[in-house]
Formats: sequence, C-alpha cells, structure tokens
Amino acid sequence: MTFTNKSGKTHNEYIVLIYRLLLIMLFYSAFRIVFYLFNASAFPNLDFNAFITILKGGLMFDLSAMLYLNGLYALLYILPLPFKFSKAYQYFLKTIYLFINGLGFALNSIDLIYYQFIQKRTTYNVFNILENETNMTKLWGQFIIDYWYVALLFIASVWLLSIAYSALQPTKIKFSNRWFYPAVSIVALALFSGFSIIGMRGGYKHSTRPINMANAGKYVNTPDEMALVLNTPFCVIRTWGKKSFTSYSYFKTEEELQSIYHPVYIPDTAVVQNKKNVVIFILESFSRELFGSLNKNLDNGTYKGYTPFLDSLAQHSLVFNHAYANGRKSIDAMPSVLASIPALVLPYVVSEYSSNQINGLPYLLKKEGYQTAFFHGAPNGSMGFDSFANVAKFDEYKGMNEFNNDDEFDGMWGIWDEPFFQFYADEMNKMKEPFMTSLFSLSSHHPFKVPEQYTDVFPKGTLPLHQCVGYTDNALRQFFNKAKEMPWYENTLFVITADHSSRGHYDIAHISTNKFQIPLIFFSPGDSTLQGVDERIAQQIDIMPTVLDYIGYKQEPYVAFGNNLLDDNSKRFAVNYINDSYQLLHDNYVVHFDGQNIISAFDTDKDSMLTTNIKDTNKEYLNHLPLMKTIIQQYNNRMIEDRLTVE
Repeated sequence: MTFTNKSGKTHNEYIVLIYRLLLIMLFYSAFRIVFYLFNASAFPNLDFNAFITILKGGLMFDLSAMLYLNGLYALLYILPLPFKFSKAYQYFLKTIYLFINGLGFALNSIDLIYYQFIQKRTTYNVFNILENETNMTKLWGQFIIDYWYVALLFIASVWLLSIAYSALQPTKIKFSNRWFYPAVSIVALALFSGFSIIGMRGGYKHSTRPINMANAGKYVNTPDEMALVLNTPFCVIRTWGKKSFTSYSYFKTEEELQSIYHPVYIPDTAVVQNKKNVVIFILESFSRELFGSLNKNLDNGTYKGYTPFLDSLAQHSLVFNHAYANGRKSIDAMPSVLASIPALVLPYVVSEYSSNQINGLPYLLKKEGYQTAFFHGAPNGSMGFDSFANVAKFDEYKGMNEFNNDDEFDGMWGIWDEPFFQFYADEMNKMKEPFMTSLFSLSSHHPFKVPEQYTDVFPKGTLPLHQCVGYTDNALRQFFNKAKEMPWYENTLFVITADHSSRGHYDIAHISTNKFQIPLIFFSPGDSTLQGVDERIAQQIDIMPTVLDYIGYKQEPYVAFGNNLLDDNSKRFAVNYINDSYQLLHDNYVVHFDGQNIISAFDTDKDSMLTTNIKDTNKEYLNHLPLMKTIIQQYNNRMIEDRLTVE
C-alpha cells in the first residue's frame, strides 16, 4: 500500500530524502542567525561581510552535524523493506526524524541563552559538570520560566519542521523488473554512506583530518566568533568521549623547553617567613566591568559600578587592573586559583586526568603548619567542589549541610551569601592559626534574585546580575565588619577574585580578551607593601605562587603554571582556551593558536577593540609564539604524564 498525504505532494523517494535533510541545514542556518541576534553585543566587531563568511563556513559544520544525527533515519528510509511505504512505517520514520532533530534544535536553543554565561558553545563535558547537581529539575524549570520565549521558539521550530517534513511525500520508483528496486536501494545506500563519511569528516581527501571545532577558525577574525560558525550539536558530538589532551613536541629537549618557561618553583630556604593566615574569596560571576575603581574611564568618568565596598577596600590594597580568569565556568576556578592549574582544553576536574597528583595551596601550606578549610553554601556535592577540595587536601569542607539552617536557603542554589559569609567568619574564629581558607560565593547567579528584605535596595543597573552583585558586595562589607573584631584579622592576607567573568554591558567587555577579565585584590590590614595598582597582566593561576612567596613558604618544590606577582622579574602573561584554540596575552600582543596554526594576532596597544588582525601584516607577534608553545607543551604533557607535582 502506498502512503500518501493529502496535505503534501508526492515525489521520487530520493528527492524527498534530500529535501528533508536539506531542511535541517536550513533550520541550522536560521538558528545561527537567531543565535547572533540573541548575542549580538558579544560580537562588537562583526560586520555584514564577515557575517556572510560565517554563514557560509557554518554550512560545513551543519552538514556534519546533520549527517551524524540523521544516519539512522536515512538508513531506515533507504532500506528496501516490503512495508516501507505503509502508513505506519512512514509515521515511524517521521517520529525518529522529529525526535533526533528535535534534540539538535534543543541544544541550539539552550545555547541562545547559555552562551551568555559561558561565552562558548556547549560541549559534552557540560553533562559531566551537571551530574553532581541535585536540583536539576528545579533548575530546568526555572530556566524554562525565565526564558519562556526560547522554549516557545524551540516548540515552534519543531512544529514548522513537522509541517515542512510532510509537505513532500515519497513514492516508490517503479521498475519493469522487481529485482531492480532493491538493487537501486543498495546503490543509493552505498552512495549515501560514502557522502556521509565525506560530509562528517569535512572533506574527501585521504589527508583530510575529521573536522573539529578548531576548523571554525578559518572563517573568523577572532576565536570568540567561532561560536557563530559552529552549532551546538556538532560541538557535543565532536567532544563526546574524546580524549581531551594531546601530547606536543614543539621543543625536542627539556633544556630548551625550560629555558623559555618552566612551571617548577624551588622555594628560597633563606627567605624570612611571614606566616599570615590566608583567606581567599572566589566571587561568583564578578567581572572587572562591575567595579567602578577599575573602570574610571567608562561613561566619561562618571561610572560608579556596583561594588561600593570592594571599591573602597581596593584603596587600601594591591590591585591588579588587568587580571584574567583562566576558564569560563565555575568548575574551572578552584584548580586555577587554589592549585595554579588553568582550564585549558577541558576543566581539570572533569578530564580523564582528574586523578593526577597535584600540589595545591592546602597541601603545601599544611607543610608549614596551616589548618585548612573550604566553604561553599550550596548543597554538599554541588559542582563536585567537595571532591576537588578533597583532592587538594583541604582538612575540611563546609557547605549547606554544615551551615545547617535551611531558613536561609535561596530556593535554588544554596544559602544566601550574607548569612553564609557570617558563618564563614565564625568558623574561622574557631580555627587554629595559621590557617588557610577559601570561600566560593553563590548568590550572584541566575535566577538573579536577592533576599526579600533587600528588594529595591541595590541598583538594578542594566543587567539582571547587577543587583545580585550589589547584594554580595554588601555581604562582604558585613563580613569584614565582623572579621575585623576577631583576633586573627590583623594577621591575615585576604585575596579577592572571581571564578569567571560574566556578560558585560559595554562593548569593550565583549572582545575575546576582556571576556576573561576579573578582579584580583590582595589586602592585608596594616601592610603598606600591599597597596597600589599594578597595570601589568595577571591571572588566576598567579595566585598560588604569589601567596606562597608572600608567606615565605620554604618547603618542597612545587608545580605552578602561573607567575609570582611579587617578583618584578617574572614573566607576566595570561593564557585561556576558546573554541579549541589557545589565547595568549603577553606584553602588548594577543595571539590565538589552535596548536598547529595561528588563527589571529592583535596589537592591544594600538587596537584595544581587536578589530585589525595582524597575522599576515606584522610578524612581530611571532616573538611570542615560543612562549605559547612552551606553555602548551608543558601543560599538556605534564597532564598526560601525571607530572603536576615535583618528584
């Protein structure tokens, strides 16, 4: 029995298959345009011609994703089954088609918003990150409520796809000999299989490597624009179960490698010790743009920011005006800040090398007699923070369980910052000096709420995050008001930084380098040596070696990928990872490198908005390539070989 649909025309079955597969390509291109419209402010340098190039380049990645997802559908469609054109079987095929491609549409839809938080396309490792969350149903429900228009867009896209799918219905090709039809089907299946292999790989030549996310660099000016070329299903598929780190051999000898960059620190045993307590605040989503004191030129000098307390504290602190996160997500921050391990390629804690031995601050400071503890107000186990705290050798982990008062639960993530910060101060008052602690804040996060008593207290600003930042800043004020009355306060080094940057309001915040900009403040009551503004580059992974130098650590050698910020002779750079490419900031240059080829380079002194790619016009940036290659080789090879400690 031939299946027909009164609402659709009939056509040659192979023409219909091509039509239905091309439909997915059309929808992916539409999602790419919508993705740009949702996130246009994140790409301030993109002009019309560049966007057309991106649309053309995106077709290769759309084709690959479409073929990966629709392989099973095409196989079941082409097979010469005797019941192939029955109504039931055609309905079955449509169900598979809509379900599989609905998943692809869902991933693209989620990234319309999620990109604003992580500034990259979602990859498979996000599932590893979320597996520790106990409130996923509530989080998804809140996401759908807050971004209902995205949910409607997704539903509408699947509905339109269903209508378009049925607009053409297949008819069986008739042959005089009944054996011709299965023979033609087998040939069609072979041709489709060959085309699929070519399309998935991104080329037909034997020398062609399967395309990955880094190949998007061919169509962009800067790596952050690669998110426009890519689609989320492709990124998830290409990172599914993949080994994350590649061994490199840019330099053949260890001597040559170490002469450029060596992450092993050998303490000076003659140093005078200053065993102050160490307190490290990691503030959720606190980007540099939020600080008035760090942005005195914004709004013609009238910008006040949203952190009045931290701005006042900065006047009595050593402030690094050009500090950068080494990752995009909260899960990247603990290894970067507390163990000097940047989030290159993948977050360390969800990589296949997360069981490597490391020498983080807690482990090293315990050798100097420090008691250590980590604090986070979320349910214990959230983000896997407790697991990393254990790997880093913290003596204690204190979370929502230890706080033990659900009346202060924010209804979504954990304990509100203000009461948890007070708890933090009280718990440190019970510890034996010297101690080292770290707190990861929580409230400056989606769904961007503050406690009821603070409604309309803090400036709403231009972004939903702003009032939450004001709330956390005030919670810090209350913490310091309490802490300064405690006996350990005067003998304490406070380090204040952020886990990662957040979506900015101003165009300058949206360029690839500044998407990583965060605060970095060192404050120690009464220490005049820790005051002023350092305009040189700094990064999260610099915190550990700087703290160890400050307190006069003199025990065993250790591995740290950052620099001692108190050493005027240290190399000052920042390294990040964007869409399968490395970003290095060094001196007045930023270079983007995918491990084999330069994607782009910019002179930040002459071009602060990174509008002019000098890759082919000014070769001076090549002087910085050896440093980048050395960092990559040291980091990747040490990760693979489990050499993150000194034997």
